[in-house]
Amino acid sequence: MGNDSKFEYEALPIPSYEEAVGARPSSSQSEAHDPSERQGLLHNIDDITVRDGHRSRHHGYQPPTVESVRDSLDGLDSPGAGSERGSLEELQRELDQMDVEDGGPQLLSQRSGLLRSRFSKRFSNLTRSLSAIRLPIRRFLPSFRFTIDLNGARTNLQTHGCMIMLRLFGLFLVVTVVYIFFVSDLFNVNSRFIMGQSYSAASVENFVQGHVNETNIAENLRRITKFPHMAGTEGSYVLAEWVEQEFKNAGLEEIEMEEFQVYLNYPREGGRRVAIVDPPELSWEAALEENDEKTPVFHGHSKSGNVIGPIVYANYGSREDFQYLADQGVTVQGSIALVRHHGSESDRALKIKAAELAGAVGCIIYSDPSEDGFVRGPAYPDGRFMPEDGVQRGGVSLMSWVVGDVLSPGFASTPNEKKRLKPEESQGLTRIPSIPIAWRDAKRLLQVLKGHGSQVPAKWVGGVPHVDQWWTGDATSPKVNLVNIQDEEERQPIYNVFGRIVGMEQPEKKIIVGNHRDSWCLGSADPGSGTAVFLEVVRVFGELRTFGWRPLRTIEFVSWDAEEYNIIGSTEHVEKELKALRDNAYAYMNVDVGVSGTEFEASGSPLFERAVTQILGRISDPVANETLKEIWGKKQKRLGPLGSGSDYVAFQDIAGTSSVDFGFVGEPYPYHSCYENWDWMVQFGDPGFQYHKILAQFWGLLILQFADTPILPFDLEVYADHIASYVVDLEKYAKSQDVPIAHDSSSGNKNHEVAVTFKPLYDAAAKFRSDAAHFQEWARVWHDTVLGTGGFENNVIAVQRMDHNARMALFDTHLLDDRIDGGVPNRTQFKHVIFGPQLWSGYDATFFPAIRDSIDSRNWTLTQEWVDRVSDILRTASNKLLHG
Repeated sequence: MGNDSKFEYEALPIPSYEEAVGARPSSSQSEAHDPSERQGLLHNIDDITVRDGHRSRHHGYQPPTVESVRDSLDGLDSPGAGSERGSLEELQRELDQMDVEDGGPQLLSQRSGLLRSRFSKRFSNLTRSLSAIRLPIRRFLPSFRFTIDLNGARTNLQTHGCMIMLRLFGLFLVVTVVYIFFVSDLFNVNSRFIMGQSYSAASVENFVQGHVNETNIAENLRRITKFPHMAGTEGSYVLAEWVEQEFKNAGLEEIEMEEFQVYLNYPREGGRRVAIVDPPELSWEAALEENDEKTPVFHGHSKSGNVIGPIVYANYGSREDFQYLADQGVTVQGSIALVRHHGSESDRALKIKAAELAGAVGCIIYSDPSEDGFVRGPAYPDGRFMPEDGVQRGGVSLMSWVVGDVLSPGFASTPNEKKRLKPEESQGLTRIPSIPIAWRDAKRLLQVLKGHGSQVPAKWVGGVPHVDQWWTGDATSPKVNLVNIQDEEERQPIYNVFGRIVGMEQPEKKIIVGNHRDSWCLGSADPGSGTAVFLEVVRVFGELRTFGWRPLRTIEFVSWDAEEYNIIGSTEHVEKELKALRDNAYAYMNVDVGVSGTEFEASGSPLFERAVTQILGRISDPVANETLKEIWGKKQKRLGPLGSGSDYVAFQDIAGTSSVDFGFVGEPYPYHSCYENWDWMVQFGDPGFQYHKILAQFWGLLILQFADTPILPFDLEVYADHIASYVVDLEKYAKSQDVPIAHDSSSGNKNHEVAVTFKPLYDAAAKFRSDAAHFQEWARVWHDTVLGTGGFENNVIAVQRMDHNARMALFDTHLLDDRIDGGVPNRTQFKHVIFGPQLWSGYDATFFPAIRDSIDSRNWTLTQEWVDRVSDILRTASNKLLHG
């Protein structure tokens, strides 16, 4: 062990947000939104950090300065933004294409729009007519006097008979108004039909699909990749300002920034080292940094420390790999574990956790060329793969155990929140220091293991060149010093950016569209490609709005911050707005890595499967002479499940908002390295930006399906089919784990041993299948009666339709175990009983996570309890479809 005391930090001068923006006060959110104040504060930054009352000017690694960032952004108008059409004739042609019934010329700058204008005139005329009505009836009604004799005392009671008649008339008037507004169709609550469906659904879809411009997307990405933008740094904040301005340019409404103060870490200058220190004749030190250094190589949320131990190679760092070492008699206790990315343990945090549990005091993770380097093909700059000095950075918080800010699990880290854990108390952080390195550096560590421990099996051999023999190492291996000294900022500000198009039928109901913007370096694929497409989708919908179009439901566009650090920005938002989201969020659509290859991939709640497949049929692959639907059908006929690893997690698993995630993937690339840059995307990722273009088309059409279709295109029958197959797979898994299974309704056997029956789950799935078919019959009747008769919908049916939509949208919400002590045991943030991340594979999904965890713990009593509980929750959710 060694000294892990901190010293003066110079490598990354962002220890607190006030320092990064010139001591800007953060006491109120409104201050962050004042443009003149932010401009002045940002331009006063002199790259000075305050530490313990002392001011010091930094050298070495610098986050992008305000001036450098603004040089790349200021003075560059958004592609297509603010460019007015040259004449009324051009506007008229646009209107004709949009199938507008009343083509009277309107100035493009009049954001009220054509449809709203027509409706307002009609309604204001009616209002004036009603306001002119007077009720002179009272003066024509007679007055009555009654004389009553009580016990000889004469009491005169005078009343006006007109009061009685007026009250009767008032009652009649109320009944008439209720009839007019809610029963008759004189005033239809569905304003779409009042206006005669001025925009057909097909014309709007054609507009969105036809107005995506790949040149705009490329320009967006060029700007995004001009400077690094790690969460909590100036780069991320200035990028947030740019996104905010793009929202304004597009004409979005209710634009705002949302601040949270969360736990982030940054490496200190000179505070990282990997070196062989014993025996002296093997003395050597790793270069660590990439040749084209732009940001430091480190792990987000890694443990700060300085440790020494013998080096031991543990393949992919899975629990099985460490068990193999134990079986071979290799001692890991007190060692520095060397593991490689990918493989049987895909989650870098869980590699470190497995090493920690095996007794290691530190962990080094390297990128092996057999996984993502020259063994697969030419490496950058000659090809798409990771070069020898490329390093995969990344977060190492345990996102399948604790998601979001690791110091506030289950509640939001708002600026005024005081109830927070200390880092040493968090279950979401690993307990040993770690660091990522390139195979260039790993090569030497692997070479010095020769003759120590035992030779590895063939499947453990990687692709690092000039390693003659691969050995495990053991307690006799050369000793390595791993230094990872971090600044640990417990309240670093981050910012989400919101912009909306408010719905006209149900403005409180939302379709949420999200993408994160923070990256470990330049992030051309992750998440830059997604952000570039996201902003183009915003622009297209903003242009559509200039014609007066509005969706039925509100579309909320969100740029998330700090996703790379444990999915923080989106999770904190969900925890802050949990009740509102459970009540009103109808769907969440996420894109993270938009394009890294040419193969379309999607995962999500099965409710989305029909809509996704239908839209894929409208889009052709830019290279293959096939639609995306045809290609999808050959490779993957079902929507995959959601695990963890991006911003859909909190929506699907905590709020119960049905979520979907999609993008184009391909072979490995310089993931999370600084070689994931603009040049890589232009040369190897998507040279013509054609896959970016069709991704934007797909995304836009999917938004329209859920925001502007009268009946939500969710498919509960597909969901029922999926759940039925999940139950079968669960029982197969249970058998593979030697779970004693009862073959009748009892949960025991004649030997009085505990046995598990899955019959309640089969019965609940069968009930759901039946109820889903019955429930969706109403939608078929609606289509026949409304769309089949010219599109007229009376108010009674409109109310029924909106209730039908709400029941569909709440189905995933009703699948939450939302009791006070509910949720997956030992990781109770995850509430959904059908979907969740695997306990020991954070990126991968699992079905029935609480049941799976109980099986893995080999507690059969708890397993049966969870089978019964999940069955009850599924039955209840199914009942609510039919009975509310």
